[in-house]
Formats: sequence, structure tokens, C-alpha cells
Amino acid sequence: MPVILCLVVAGCGGDRDRGQPLAVAAGAKVGQRKSSYHSGFGDAVPFRFFSPTSFWNEPVPANAAIDPSSAAIVHQFDEEVFASESPTSGPTINTVRWSVPVYTVPANEPVVRVKLREGSPSLQAAWDAVPLPSNARPAAGTDKHLVVWQPSSDRLWEFWRLENGSAGWEATWGGAMQNVSSNPGVYGPEAWPGASSLWGGSASSLSLAGGLITLEDLAVGKINHALNLSIPNVREGAYSSPAQRDDGSSTSPLALPEGAHLRLEPGLDLAALHLPHVTLLIAEAAQRYGVFIRSQGGSVAFEAQDPTPTGTEPYAGRGGYFEGKTAPQLLASFPWSHLQLLKMKLHRFRRYRRPVR
Repeated sequence: MPVILCLVVAGCGGDRDRGQPLAVAAGAKVGQRKSSYHSGFGDAVPFRFFSPTSFWNEPVPANAAIDPSSAAIVHQFDEEVFASESPTSGPTINTVRWSVPVYTVPANEPVVRVKLREGSPSLQAAWDAVPLPSNARPAAGTDKHLVVWQPSSDRLWEFWRLENGSAGWEATWGGAMQNVSSNPGVYGPEAWPGASSLWGGSASSLSLAGGLITLEDLAVGKINHALNLSIPNVREGAYSSPAQRDDGSSTSPLALPEGAHLRLEPGLDLAALHLPHVTLLIAEAAQRYGVFIRSQGGSVAFEAQDPTPTGTEPYAGRGGYFEGKTAPQLLASFPWSHLQLLKMKLHRFRRYRRPVR
């Protein structure tokens, strides 16, 4: 029977031995989780993917250089956020739809071939033996993302438009990464033999596992990494490092490019804002580590781990992580106007279109 643990204490970026699971009751009441954190977790640090020195995992210095266009771009972005605010549609936190289920598998998980519908022979070779559980389910929504993480081999595989049909597993695009614990969290030639910066389940080459708010983050009550954000209006024809490409469509010079790194002002007193618990966790991470624009999407959205592999829905209801609120309600008090755009290193790139059927 495949192991589909989503919560892993150790592995890349952590201090504990790789592969030891953190047993968290996904349906526990909020108060119980807080009690568990203080008495059971102690000063536990949640697992995080990639190298400790990855851009996902390094705190932003208080004196980090601010981009000259920061005020103008953040002002326009804040207006877009304000225009999109709604109790039901955004800004939001993707969880059980448009997010990423992470299947953590053991060393002896049986391997299967995942057919690449079109494109790279090297990527197909990386997918010829994937430890993908037979009962795995990609995320709901047209992107159909999924990540397979194998701590014992320090490898992960990620997929875009993954399906299991009559002919077996197949996907339109994605990536594979070896030596995850020393990888910065973006695709390039070092990710896998034959890999390139065109790999990855996102159109920016930033890994799907990067910036994901994990169930363990929420259970422990600490997000110790940067966040990813999708937005509707992504700049066309340009990206900022660490992104490697873009699929933007906005011609506005004030549109954020993929790879842009934002952070909340370091002097902002978050405690004085009296934010909901989850909103405060997100704001603290945005202030300490920042937020990367990873992809273009239908709404302004952070991404929290899809709980499908656990068989539970730990977000909804009064006892869930969102404490009876919708994600847009939680983000209504997020201090968007206090974001700063860090100095960008822009690159020109033709609009990238992922392979389609």
C-alpha cells in the first residue's frame, strides 16, 4: 500500500533526520493545534524544501535594496487587489482546487511510466520510472498539478495536466529534480540529466513545491520560507531572477513580472493589525522571507497544500485552519499596500507557451 504522508519533519532544508514523519491530526480543532504546538511541538521548525540557502528559505535583510519602480508598481498592484476583493473570489488562498497535492513516498514505492504528451526526450526519460502511487489524484482545476516527493532518494517529480486514463498516466509538462536538498528550487541544467530552464510545472520554472504553505506549517504555527503568489496581470516578455521564463500577457510597464520578489515593510507592526491567525502567519512570512510571483492565474492567490492525499479537509469549518472563514475573508485584512518590491534583475523573454495537445 503506498505511503501518502504529506507532513514530513526532515529532509532538505531541515535539521532533523530525513524521512521521519510528523504525525499531525489534520482534523484537530484550532485550540488543540495551538496546545499541541506549545506542549508537543515545542520549538519545532517545519520541514521545508530545497537548500537552506535557497531564495525560498533565506530571510530578506532589513536593508535589502528596493526597486526604483517599487512605489508605482505596488500602488498599481494594490489597486488591482482592491478591485478584485470579494468574499467569495479573491484575493484568495488556493487549497482544494488550483493547488498542489504532495505525495510523499517511501523508497520501495513501485514505479510507473508517466507519458509526456509532447516535447523533451530528456523529460520523458526522467518520467520513465516515477514512484507515483496508483491512487494519486492531481489537483482539481485545469492545471491538474501534482508533486511526488521521495525523501530517501532526495528526488521530486512535478506534473502539469496529469491524468490517469485507459493508457495509463500521462501529463502535458512538468519536471523532475534530483538532489532536492541542495537545489535552489528552480529548474535549470543541474536539476536532472538533460534538464533545462524550460522544465517545471509552472511557466516561470519555479518549482511547484516552492512557496507552498504546507499542512505542517499550519499545524506547527510557523511558515519559515517565502510564499508564492499567482496574479492575473503578469508582465509580458520579461521575467526577474530567480524565474527563468514567463507566460505573462500584460503590456503595462507597471505589471509585475514572474520572479518578482515582494516583502512587507520590515518596520510594520503586524501584531497591532490584529489579523486572523492564518493571515498573521502569512504576513509574518511575507515580512521575513517575502513573496515571489510564480505564475499567472485567474485571481490573486497564495497557495496552500492540497490535502487530497490525507483524505481530509482541514481548512473548512470552525475547527479548521481557516476558523470558519473563507480565504478571501482572511485576506481582506492583509496589508497589501505595505508591500515593497525588491530590486529586480530583469531579463527579456518571448512569451512562453507550454506544450499543449
